[in-house]
Amino acid sequence: MRRLKIVIADDHQLMIHAIRLALEDREDIEIVGEADSGSKVLPLVSQTSPDLVLLDIRMPEMDGLTVLERLRERYPKVRVAILSAVDDPAVIQAAFNRGASAFILKHIDPGDLSAAIRQAVVGAIFQPLGLLERATNGAKEAELSKREVTILQALQSGRSNKQIAAELFLAEQTVKFHLTNIYRKLGVSSRTEAVRYAFEHGLADNSVFEVA
Repeated sequence: MRRLKIVIADDHQLMIHAIRLALEDREDIEIVGEADSGSKVLPLVSQTSPDLVLLDIRMPEMDGLTVLERLRERYPKVRVAILSAVDDPAVIQAAFNRGASAFILKHIDPGDLSAAIRQAVVGAIFQPLGLLERATNGAKEAELSKREVTILQALQSGRSNKQIAAELFLAEQTVKFHLTNIYRKLGVSSRTEAVRYAFEHGLADNSVFEVA
């Protein structure tokens, strides 16, 4: 099995060390480079040709979102997973809009980090990882069904009703029906409000919604 090559970009050496500890015993992952500022990431990617960049949002010299944009432009085949303590819904959505394959919160269980990296390489994770307890409680409080949770995940990724219907093998009218119920249960009136509510309350059951 080919080892996944990753670059770590974080301005805190303690965090880089913690990531190394979490991944060092994984035979299928190889850390090929480290960057402690945003300006160092692109040259490092050019030198090491990684499969994925594990990127912090708050970086000196060039912030993570800007780095993400430039990586997607110059190295579209390299996946980018954001690893950040920032849990602002607007920032999370901005990262996905710019092409992030995953958004991983820094309080994720270290034992789950390697699995998150592998998932980000093979697909895209549109629900922030590291919110399992919040997600489970939030879904129960909102009384969302499993199908409604799945549709809410797809909604967070910016998919249209038609796209959601096609990917879940549903009629578009059925998706609209579920969205109406989701809005009612969450007490919101639009897609934007539903996505913001979901992020703020850790909804979507922490599941993975993958695309090719």
